[in-house]
Amino acid sequence: MRYFVTGGTGFIGGTLIRQLRGAGHEVVALVRDVTKAAPLEAVGVELAQGDITQRGTLRAPMMGADGVFHLAAWYEVGTDPSRAEAINVEGTRNVLETMQALDIPKGVYTSSLAVNSDTGGRQVDEAYRYDGPHHSVYDATKWRAHWEVAVPLVEQGLPLVIVMPGAVYGPRDTSQLGGLLRSAARGKRVTLPGGGTGLCWAHVEDIARGHVLAMERGAPGETYIIAGPCHTYREGFEAATRAAGTPLKAVFAPPALLRGLAPVVGRAEKVLPVPPGLSAEAMRVTAGTTYYGDNSKAKRELGYSPRSLEEGMRDTFGS
Repeated sequence: MRYFVTGGTGFIGGTLIRQLRGAGHEVVALVRDVTKAAPLEAVGVELAQGDITQRGTLRAPMMGADGVFHLAAWYEVGTDPSRAEAINVEGTRNVLETMQALDIPKGVYTSSLAVNSDTGGRQVDEAYRYDGPHHSVYDATKWRAHWEVAVPLVEQGLPLVIVMPGAVYGPRDTSQLGGLLRSAARGKRVTLPGGGTGLCWAHVEDIARGHVLAMERGAPGETYIIAGPCHTYREGFEAATRAAGTPLKAVFAPPALLRGLAPVVGRAEKVLPVPPGLSAEAMRVTAGTTYYGDNSKAKRELGYSPRSLEEGMRDTFGS
């Protein structure tokens, strides 16, 4: 099979491409700067220079594909959000409408559990819909891409499968969460949200495998939560430090404190630079929130089987 992939230089996208190539598939990866995609070229990927925000760069490399994986997104919390709308919403529209115009047989779009915002401790399923307000620009723009772009196109007949990952970790993770996990695993003191703040933690290899299963077995028009098991921040970081053989050195900020500080920091960051991890957005998304989802449908219909938190952290930080 020949697949067209956006976001191939990212954490999940790069892992997905290695899995596709390992299975013998041809891959065309859309990249903004081909000089920064040497790891993809090294595994036999065809590189196509382009940008999802520029629709004209998509048609030629996508033409003739048996399937499309759209993973590219702007995802940082607490950083400059000026390109979030162009990438997450309009970029998704460009990719999916080009897929529609070219009559590509099937696509997989990477949404996020973030579209559901704080679930209040519940593990919601694919039937759940949250309509705002959102804690971050990322949450809001991914919501728009999901509900205002992808779902309407599916209703028009686009043969698209939507997947919803949660938190992703693993070796070589350069995200904000990955940086905190590495610091804790090295024995450094970290500040973490306390209370019941939690995520669904999935190893990157499992998330990538979930994408492959969605392409191979997912029914067009269906949505699948491919998140991992749900745990609090404390549980996640304790598992990481156990795997690394170091004690967890952490200060846990009470959710009430984070909620109270968020508007104060929000006013301050209009005139002063604030590190992303201490931004008002970062405080809002971690102030007792749970980004939880139930992956039962993906397990049942796709054969999805994410590893446990302990096993995943041993792979990531074990010696």
